[in-house]
Amino acid sequence: MMPMRGFLLVRLLFIAVVVYASALIGPIQGHPSMNAGLGLFVALLIVVAEAQLRDTSVTRLLGGLLGFGVGLFIAKAIGSALFWANTGDAKVQFLHGLILIVLPYLGMVLGARRGEWLEPAKFATLFRDARPQKRYRILDTSVIIDGRVADVVENGFLDGTLVVPQFVLKELQYVADSSDPLKRNRGRRGLDILNRIQKMPNVEVVISELDFPEVKEVDLKLIELARSLLGRIVTNDFNLNKVAQLRGVEVLNVNELANSLRPVVLPGETMNVFILKEGKEYNQGVAYLDDGTMVVVDNARSRIGKTLDIVVTSVLQTTAGRMIFGRHAEGTSAETPSRPDNRTERADRDEPGRRPRSAAQA
Repeated sequence: MMPMRGFLLVRLLFIAVVVYASALIGPIQGHPSMNAGLGLFVALLIVVAEAQLRDTSVTRLLGGLLGFGVGLFIAKAIGSALFWANTGDAKVQFLHGLILIVLPYLGMVLGARRGEWLEPAKFATLFRDARPQKRYRILDTSVIIDGRVADVVENGFLDGTLVVPQFVLKELQYVADSSDPLKRNRGRRGLDILNRIQKMPNVEVVISELDFPEVKEVDLKLIELARSLLGRIVTNDFNLNKVAQLRGVEVLNVNELANSLRPVVLPGETMNVFILKEGKEYNQGVAYLDDGTMVVVDNARSRIGKTLDIVVTSVLQTTAGRMIFGRHAEGTSAETPSRPDNRTERADRDEPGRRPRSAAQA
């Protein structure tokens, strides 16, 4: 950058040149001193304007110059259109002069104010579609059958247009028509969940007819559909999650959302749990939190069917879920008999032979 002393020297040289040119040309006949004073006044006015514009961005300067040029062109066009007017009339001359001054001034001011549109990033947006782009969320079979996605959508945590591919509907129908009662119930549950989502207000659901005959697997079809729509896949399938990420497709995993919403438990904290069954190790009891997390409690085998306070000793976090280990200090913690709560009632209503959720399922 030019030092301040260099700037001062250039300005003094500029003022001297303007004063000399004004005195040499002599716009005011017979008054050399007045001509020099006029040149000095004009030079100082330009220097002050230059100092004011020093911090102005280049885009604003370009905008001002473009606006000035456009205003001058319009003024000249209007002046040419008024050729029929009497140019000898003082009023017409004043009108021509006013147009020639006002329009370039307005163009310069407006152009400088809108100069940021000449920035490359904003200038490119002039040639793009200004309408908001749709965001597509593609549902796979597993997340529909799971059912939790309906609550996520209903509470507004999943925005955009929900896309249900036709091949996913066919897979759901195939599962619903299965001879296996368990599969049949799962398929019908998925169809009920879809019906529930479609009836939600302010939720747009689209049945996509796009198919990829050359691709056989449903998971790969979902990935290709997400690529073509520039959308995200909503799933709880661990394998589909990994394959989609390897292929550069974004995934919204409901299981990851559920894990992130689980409360943080630290060793040393106290919890109130209902002991549901005995554990594998000696004198252990097992409880479950509302989100299904398994809690293994030492010294609680004899407290099955009771609610008691425990102290958390450790937390085991894995990719499949989380386990909490705690200890019941005999004789110091409050325990109250309690009838089985909703978790126990749900466990009692499970079909015969079904085992309680393991730590991996939690």
